[in-house]
Amino acid sequence: MIQIFTTGGTIDKVYFDANSEFEVGHSLLPELLSESNIHEGYRLRELLRKDSLEMTDSDRQLVLQAARECDCARIVITHGTDTMADTAAVLAGLSDKTIVLTGAMQPARMRRTDAVFNVGFAWAAVQLLPPGVYIVMNGEVFEAGAVRKNLHAQRFERT
Repeated sequence: MIQIFTTGGTIDKVYFDANSEFEVGHSLLPELLSESNIHEGYRLRELLRKDSLEMTDSDRQLVLQAARECDCARIVITHGTDTMADTAAVLAGLSDKTIVLTGAMQPARMRRTDAVFNVGFAWAAVQLLPPGVYIVMNGEVFEAGAVRKNLHAQRFERT
């Protein structure tokens, strides 16, 4: 069994035309999993519904507590990309579980999104990687504490 926690971020953003801005909405993760023909073998729980730039230290502690208390050895966390590395660093002490954080550079609701690929890649990675905390984005695996988001290039890279 794989535990999936959602925290919000771009992957779950919805465009509100009246305001001409994006806001975090309900997670599309169940639909993304279903479209990928993944119908069982996981539990889904929403922890937060925030843009990662709005996440606080107490929010990260909530994610850590949920992961620590989870009875699953394999966990996927959807997260906003801007502070994903910060949350991964907080989780890094959980060495007895395989924890994979992923997200999207474009909302899942948009036609040109990397969300479907990243979720599928995270699903595979969490089953194949040894215990530890990882960020998986756009076909690459990064260990917690050794990764940062390059805002200019809009991608993750090793530090």
